[in-house]
Amino acid sequence: MRRTLDKIWNVYSFFVNYANIDRFDPTQHQLPTAERSELDHWILSELQMTIREVTEGLEHYDTVKPTAAIQGFLDDLSNWYLRRSRERIWKPELDSDKTAAYLTLYECLTTLVTLLSPFIPFMTEELYQNLVRSVDDKAPLSVHLCDWPQVNEDLLDERLTNETHLVMRIVGLGRSAREKAQIRVRQPLNALYVRVPSTAEEEALSRLSEQVLEELNIKRLQLIGDDSDMLSYTLKPQVKVLGPKFGHLVQKILTRFKALDPHGVQEAAKVLIETGKLNFTIDGQQVELTSDEVEVIATARPGFVTAEERGYIVALETTITPQLREEGLVRDLTHYVQDMRKKANFSIEDHIGLALYTDRDLAQILKHYGSSIASETLADDLLISIDHKDKPSFNEVYRETISPNSIKKLEGYTVEVVLGRL
Repeated sequence: MRRTLDKIWNVYSFFVNYANIDRFDPTQHQLPTAERSELDHWILSELQMTIREVTEGLEHYDTVKPTAAIQGFLDDLSNWYLRRSRERIWKPELDSDKTAAYLTLYECLTTLVTLLSPFIPFMTEELYQNLVRSVDDKAPLSVHLCDWPQVNEDLLDERLTNETHLVMRIVGLGRSAREKAQIRVRQPLNALYVRVPSTAEEEALSRLSEQVLEELNIKRLQLIGDDSDMLSYTLKPQVKVLGPKFGHLVQKILTRFKALDPHGVQEAAKVLIETGKLNFTIDGQQVELTSDEVEVIATARPGFVTAEERGYIVALETTITPQLREEGLVRDLTHYVQDMRKKANFSIEDHIGLALYTDRDLAQILKHYGSSIASETLADDLLISIDHKDKPSFNEVYRETISPNSIKKLEGYTVEVVLGRL
């Protein structure tokens, strides 16, 4: 339930909230798919593949594969498309890009509701009535009277699907590296070094690197090859897997690995990463080991942390410069103010007054990023002060609204946050 129903409702609520704010009526807007962004093309391609899988499954009276396909699509829609589209929808003006995001999300939601109608008939009916019937009185009276979705072959794009999933995989590895280093995503970092198995993937990642950098909050991405001195490798034979397969040869296989010099280890690791196999001869018998039977562990230079998955390797630079630290402080504070807005029951579109009372050093940092803080928090009036005597004058203009936890600790600094509404 939490994985599926809550996620459906969250995506639906996001669309409805912002569509209402912008008075967006999907029946009054048209934009050809060709004029939409690559992100829109990708999720629409994923939608067509989901329609195909669900239809084929149900035609064979199989409900397991269709529900798995819907859950996979819902994860992509919520965890990637919606998150990557938020900035587009948050823009104040309803330009063609924002319209494309709304129309694409609406198409995904309404199609998803129809696909889910045999599985959760009452919830989908509720969503259908608000998404479709409320804006189009000529639409079928119920989701259960709608035509079943058909695959639009023109929207299928296998190349784009593969490239986007490559970016998602690298982002996932980057997050794993951050977790290893215990560095939160809101803290900007300088560089991410990436190794991928093929030249085609290198070209795709170079073209789509901005997506990786945005998702991981990193300044620079650099591709590295086999000859890079960034990474070194160790090999770890999986004895529990090798034993049943090779029997008495296991000990000789382990001895063979122990006898490898450092250069031999690196070469064997690279072959295993690139081909997924490692071949050699023991006692006249040909032995072939797979990547499931020998684990390749990548280690980066000091100051870096790595994550690896089947030949895809990332090395994250963990040094935090004073500049990066300041940016991290500002991101933490902005996130805290956004949370306070919710606790103070401000609407999403409400513009506010914002006062930050802190010491001189942090005040200087915050003033440097003042325009960014004001923009992110919808603060039409931003006061950054080291003197609480400014409070009465601020409260004369704004009706004071203070969250129960309005004192925020930021790496040795303390800041009091006051939100105001005219």
